[in-house]
Amino acid sequence: MHIDDLPTPALWADVDVLQANIAEMAQRLPGNRLRPHVKAHKTTALARLQHDAGHHGFTCATSREVMGLADAGLGADLLLANETVDAGRLSEMATSNARVTVAVDSNETIDAAAKAGIQECVIDIRVGFRCGCEVNEAAQLADRARSLDMEVRGVMGYEGHAMGVVDPQRRQDLVAAAMERLLEAHSLVGGELITGGGTGTHAINTWVNEIQAGSYVLMDTAYTQQTDQPFHQGLFLQSTVVSVAEKFVVCDAGLKAQGMDHGNPSWSDGEVLFCSDEHTNLVPEKPLHVGDRVCLKPAHIDPTMSKHQVLHLVSQGEVIDQWDIDLRHW
Repeated sequence: MHIDDLPTPALWADVDVLQANIAEMAQRLPGNRLRPHVKAHKTTALARLQHDAGHHGFTCATSREVMGLADAGLGADLLLANETVDAGRLSEMATSNARVTVAVDSNETIDAAAKAGIQECVIDIRVGFRCGCEVNEAAQLADRARSLDMEVRGVMGYEGHAMGVVDPQRRQDLVAAAMERLLEAHSLVGGELITGGGTGTHAINTWVNEIQAGSYVLMDTAYTQQTDQPFHQGLFLQSTVVSVAEKFVVCDAGLKAQGMDHGNPSWSDGEVLFCSDEHTNLVPEKPLHVGDRVCLKPAHIDPTMSKHQVLHLVSQGEVIDQWDIDLRHW
């Protein structure tokens, strides 16, 4: 099938770019220096490619991702990098056939994990604007976890506020300040893991001993603005022109087909005006007609992937395979 034969809106990945991105990261961060974050793609088939490239531990955002990887035989070392107190989900992970470590940042999250039978945790340190405890709380939380017979594997800190910063020096300064807090906490907690980072900081965060990058496999338009990124855009949204006006055209891929929290998609052949529920309005550089195909670049791949059931694999315009996006939901 040619890509233009797909019913739209259709999410597709350039296989050659995807494979090149995986190979590049495997060279930069080989083996357990990278703990790929599957929240970016939510697809066990893609996680298997990362596993085959030498990355046997994974970072997960949801228990659904944890259980999906476990069921797929990819559960050698899974880190749930978000807090939860859901007894059912914690118990399900604890009794799975995977090694599961959970992030904790309070007495309540520790108690819930221990009660459910989770055996390993990392202490999540607030180094930015998301979850985590303060540095001066870390030792007490580690002691509490150990008193409940949990192994504390180390500390985690995600410098998300630095991730999309374009200016390299500004990004470096933000990461350095965040990691100073994380290393101070690690000196109090101990353990073999200092885990954090992401695609935007993978090359400059030398403080952690494993990086949790995920977006690198398919990339976001925000990351491709960073001139020091070696990875390329590999995720696209195929759409069809369904209406033509005097000064703009309308295609059939709207905000229900793509993540909009990072702004509008980009388009190589003109200007994106705005997105509505089922449509995107475009100003083309050359005249388009009803039935013509347009290819949008989503601004944020994580929520875009979660809006689709299938990812089409494309090489030189031909659809060669399709993967279920099977780790969606919670």
